[in-house]
Amino acid sequence: MRRLFLLVSAAVLVDTMFFAAVAPLLPQYKEELGLSKSAAGVLAAAYPAGSLAGSIPAGLLATRVGVKPTMLTGLVALGITSLIFGLADSIIVLDGARFAQGVGGACTWAAGFAWLVSAAPPDRRGTMIGSALGAAIIGVLLGPALGGLATVAGPEPVFSGVALVARVLALWAGTLPGAARGEAAGVRFLAAVLRRPAILSSVGLYALPAVFAGVISVLAPLRLSDLGASGAVIGAIFLGVAAVEAVLSPLSGRLSDRRGRLAPIRAGLAGAAIMGLVMPLPGTVPVTAGALLVAVAALGVIWAPGMALLSDTAGRAGLDQALAFGMSNLAWSLGHMVGSGGGAALADATADAVPYAVIGVACALALAGLQRRDRVAR
Repeated sequence: MRRLFLLVSAAVLVDTMFFAAVAPLLPQYKEELGLSKSAAGVLAAAYPAGSLAGSIPAGLLATRVGVKPTMLTGLVALGITSLIFGLADSIIVLDGARFAQGVGGACTWAAGFAWLVSAAPPDRRGTMIGSALGAAIIGVLLGPALGGLATVAGPEPVFSGVALVARVLALWAGTLPGAARGEAAGVRFLAAVLRRPAILSSVGLYALPAVFAGVISVLAPLRLSDLGASGAVIGAIFLGVAAVEAVLSPLSGRLSDRRGRLAPIRAGLAGAAIMGLVMPLPGTVPVTAGALLVAVAALGVIWAPGMALLSDTAGRAGLDQALAFGMSNLAWSLGHMVGSGGGAALADATADAVPYAVIGVACALALAGLQRRDRVAR
């Protein structure tokens, strides 16, 4: 169990490290390749778009061939696409590499978490998910530092190193015994389950913070750059912000095991609703960094309970856990793609305050809906 936990944690850490490394690179690519905010948003959204495309197929693949082969597929894709991204010199190749990595990441996450949860006691599911997510957030923490290093040393050596690490992880995964295959779900049954209100609400609660995170991933580094922060400084800021999120994720997962999944989700939604109005206001690098820290902390409280809630709900509906985590990939990727791509386009057409306000209001409405549901239940 310990070796499996370490493998899954390491795999999602490296995957999210590659994903998050683009933030400090956006100003550089904007200058070198002449990107608009919308084009920068497309680059940031390419990974979640690939994850969206691969989320359900990855879950179906894991139920048919097993979680171990599916995870190996994701790790191989990580290594190949990291190398291509590091060598790319056109926006089309960069977008394509990140899209392909999103597909591979969907395989890694769906198979890895299903593998992990199948070995964990049900009453510790939130804790295990939160701890592994903490490792993933450490990847988000290290990603901007990796991207900042790439602005100094160049993308080629940095992302070639990521490819090497992915190769080592694939070899490690090959040494572990696989888990039993789940029952393969038909497409019709899956489509019927996805229409159930409980599933839809769980997917929505997980997708909402992903939309906010997507908006932040594009607008925050560009705003910090406009205020005079260098790529290295932006990387350092995101490093500190992700450190706080990495600490909060295991704690919120443990809290959800003890107090219920919705208690930490409510707290996170309340904080996110407030920060949606605050984020565009600061006019200096330190204050902007502080607002970013609070906003990401609010989102960090939601991730583990939200994923555990979706896992619980899908399990009650009779779905294999690989498909449950495939749905979490679907929710995250759709939300992040809408936030990064749509948020950047909306900011281009109006101002940064508009997409922030929209997502802040959406979080407030979701919180009000949960409160109303509680009153009806009582």
